[in-house]
Amino acid sequence: MSILISAVSAVLAGLCLAASGVLQQRAAAQRPSDERMSLRLVVELARDRGWVIGIGLAVLSYGFQALALSFGPLILVQPLIVSELLFAIPASVRLRGLRLGPREWCAVVAVVAGLAVGMVSADPQTGQPVQPLLTWIPALVGVAVVVAAGLAFARFRSGPAKAGGIAFAGACAMGLQSALYDATITLLPQGFLQIFLTWEPYLLIAVSLLGAFLVQNAYQAGPLAASTPVMDSTLPLVAIALGVGLFGETVRTAPWALAGTGLGLSLLLAGILGLDSSPVVRKQQRIDERERNDDAEQSGSDERAQA
Repeated sequence: MSILISAVSAVLAGLCLAASGVLQQRAAAQRPSDERMSLRLVVELARDRGWVIGIGLAVLSYGFQALALSFGPLILVQPLIVSELLFAIPASVRLRGLRLGPREWCAVVAVVAGLAVGMVSADPQTGQPVQPLLTWIPALVGVAVVVAAGLAFARFRSGPAKAGGIAFAGACAMGLQSALYDATITLLPQGFLQIFLTWEPYLLIAVSLLGAFLVQNAYQAGPLAASTPVMDSTLPLVAIALGVGLFGETVRTAPWALAGTGLGLSLLLAGILGLDSSPVVRKQQRIDERERNDDAEQSGSDERAQA
């Protein structure tokens, strides 16, 4: 019964994430390009009803994830949550009057299968999330460098590659958020007031805001198929890397486990590259850009008429 509750909760979490991603990306894609990487983008999105509903669904998803993890192991929950790709990407494409072909479906399945195989093979075990600040500094610097590299890559790219680069940067920040959240939760037994005397919750808030900001920009820059697979694959990898390197968590190192992890990573990369170069995804990108330009022209005409 516990496994059943965990599995159902994980699937519901995935469905909420799928709907959330579709709603947020649809709203962000309609915003002008000159709002990219600015706070104005988030301010304007907060006025969009669909985007606000998407945020609410994301919060609901976290609740289902917590329920799933309380009844079942991570290696069961994480793959089921990531199955949201099987719902989100087809729905996002369908809203543009397009359909996924065999190539795109194979790429989506490869991403989901790669994450599932990699997580089951690695089977990460918990460590000690509370560490001195000096121990955190190399990890914080490392994540900052990787985030900057993702943004630098995105700056010189266009289309799905730009969205993927920003999504990579956002997912790295969200992976750090997961580690900080784990540390903050571990501090709870010390007392609610004691938490405010530690640095982890404050950095958690800052990193969460940064991650959310980058994710919205990734949605604005390109189709869901270009950003979501990158985020869903990068976030757990960063979280596991921080867990192993910082918290002392362990993963399986047997030959068969390493082979399974390698196979999972290979499937992940193949699926992401397949979606990134997909004609359907690139066509969706052109439709989004055309709609954005039409909205900008209409807004300009209205302003001139009022003047």
